[in-house]
Amino acid sequence: MERKRSKASNIATILLLFLLSSSTEAGKRRIRLISQPCKSLSFYFHDIIYNGRNMANATSAIVGAPVWANRTILGGLMHFGDVVVFDDPITLDNNLHSEAVGRAQGLYLYDKKEIYTSWLGFSFVLNSTDYKGTINFIGADPLMEKTRDISVVGGTGDFFMSRGVATLTTDAFEGEVYFRLKVDIKLYECYS
Repeated sequence: MERKRSKASNIATILLLFLLSSSTEAGKRRIRLISQPCKSLSFYFHDIIYNGRNMANATSAIVGAPVWANRTILGGLMHFGDVVVFDDPITLDNNLHSEAVGRAQGLYLYDKKEIYTSWLGFSFVLNSTDYKGTINFIGADPLMEKTRDISVVGGTGDFFMSRGVATLTTDAFEGEVYFRLKVDIKLYECYS
């Protein structure tokens, strides 16, 4: 009986040591992934909201609005309830007329009555000589803060399964018709 307990105790000890060593290795890998980005990128995207008169150069449109608002003017109460779909040009500098390296495609919705804040879900669809593929973003965007972070949750092509953080900065704002965001991307998981 004593011998069976001793054997079971030895097996339990070996299993415990194995689990501890493997969890330590996983912890080291996790720290290594977080410590330095494997890729850093910066882009600008330019959003021109359709206002009923600028159809020719609008890149976004209000597709959902609360009862008190309409689809050509952002609603009152911090635009609460407005849903905007966009297909915006992405450039390497802050000039709207620079050559586009891709498109920012997705949506944002204004989700708070008390302050300007939105929720974003979009992809950068890149097709240039330097980058091909998509980078997917999602997260809250408290617009009144100078910089805000959203999650990079995946990608394709050159950015296959990438993970990281994108820091957004409002680079220009012209009323309720045009804004430009600078997007600094730091990827911490890169597979390609």
